[in-house]
Amino acid sequence: MTTVFVTSSGTEIGKTFVTLRLIEELQAAGRNVRALKPVASGFDEERPNGNDTALLLRAQGLDVTPANLDAASPWRFAAPVSPDMAAAREHRAIPFAALVAHCQTAMQRPGTTLIEGIGGVMVPIDAQHTVLDWIAALGAPALLVVGSYLGTLSHGLTATAALRSRGVRLLAVIVSESAEQPVPLEETAAAFARFVPAPVVALPRAAPLPLLPLLEAL
Repeated sequence: MTTVFVTSSGTEIGKTFVTLRLIEELQAAGRNVRALKPVASGFDEERPNGNDTALLLRAQGLDVTPANLDAASPWRFAAPVSPDMAAAREHRAIPFAALVAHCQTAMQRPGTTLIEGIGGVMVPIDAQHTVLDWIAALGAPALLVVGSYLGTLSHGLTATAALRSRGVRLLAVIVSESAEQPVPLEETAAAFARFVPAPVVALPRAAPLPLLPLLEAL
């Protein structure tokens, strides 16, 4: 049993892109894989096929059915804002203990479990907990996805420091190519590598490099 938590320094940076790549590579290697995105905001229940959870399900060969949506993303909210705010708008909450337990159940199954977080490392889940608390409670190693946009070095290194402060094992930093970037992707990756005590991978959107070797140490 192997679990990897895919987190990020912010939102809309590339977590789902990376998770989809890992699903594809694990399946190609003949390995059993499941992917969850337990918390999803900006979710349109009337058009469930047009969201990240649907992409993850289809990549696993699963239909986008209510049962599969509930298994992959049991906490879904309409507003495209932080989870605590999105839940409050619907007079709901995300019970942290239940969130952790849901993930732990998936983690007990044979094969590789990929858990995709929401937003960045420090995004609030409820009034007391952040994504970082979620990762730490699971005790899972993390892949940190950052961008190559202007400002990513500060955001990414801050996220790295936060993970290390809670003893989270950082498998790698993946620099996902942004639509606009001030310097070449490889230059940004090299800058991260000077400060991060883990592998740093530059991931272009076209012809991305293999990511599976990052999991071989698990």
